[in-house]
Amino acid sequence: MDLFSPELLAYCEEHTSPEGDLLRSVSRETHAKVLMPRMLAGHLQGKMLELISKMLRPTTILEIGTFTGYSAICMARGLADDGKLITVDINEELEDMVRGFFEKSGFSTKIEYKLGNALDIVPRLEGNFDLVYIDADKANYINYYNLVVDRMNQGGIILADNVLWSGKVLDSEKEKISQDTRAIMDFNQMVQQDPRVENVLFPIRDGIMMARKL
Repeated sequence: MDLFSPELLAYCEEHTSPEGDLLRSVSRETHAKVLMPRMLAGHLQGKMLELISKMLRPTTILEIGTFTGYSAICMARGLADDGKLITVDINEELEDMVRGFFEKSGFSTKIEYKLGNALDIVPRLEGNFDLVYIDADKANYINYYNLVVDRMNQGGIILADNVLWSGKVLDSEKEKISQDTRAIMDFNQMVQQDPRVENVLFPIRDGIMMARKL
C-alpha cells in the first residue's frame, strides 16, 4: 500500500532543500548494489532528520539500524561541535560500503559504527542520549524503546520509522495481522500511553513516531 502518490511525493521533494551530491551517491549505490533499497531513508525523510538534529544540536545521537548510512550522515550534520553519533547494525556485509560513505561525509571521526545486536550493545553504552533514531527489526521496537527512554536527556527526542507499516496498522482482522504488524501496533499504543513522553505520529513516507522526553 502506497500512502502517497508518486506525484505528490515528487512535489514534496521538489519543495525540500536538495540532498546534495554525497547523499545522491549513497542512494544511487544502495539501489544498485543492496537488497531492499527501499529501506533507505531517502531525500524527504533524510532532510527531516537533518533539520531535527540541527534544531536540537545534540551531543549524543544513537541510531539503531544503520543500513547504508544515509540517515546517520543526515543526523551527524546537526551534531554539537563536541558531539558524537553512535550507529548500530547487525549486517556485516555492508560494513565497507558504509565506512566509505562515512569517510566521504567528513564525519567519520564523530561517528562510532558498531556491528552487532543492538540489544546487547546499547546497554553497554555510557551516558545519556539527546536524539535516538530507531529503524531496525520491528519485532524489537518496544525493546529498543525501553532500552533508551529512561536514558534520554530532558527534552530529548526518540524517532521511530515505519510506524504506519504501509497502512497495515489499520488492519482489523486478526488473521491478516502479521507478527511485524502487531509489533508496530503494540509499539504505537505503548508510546501513546507512556506518561514519560509527549508524542506525535507524522505521516511522512511510512510514518515516523516522535516522542519527546518530559
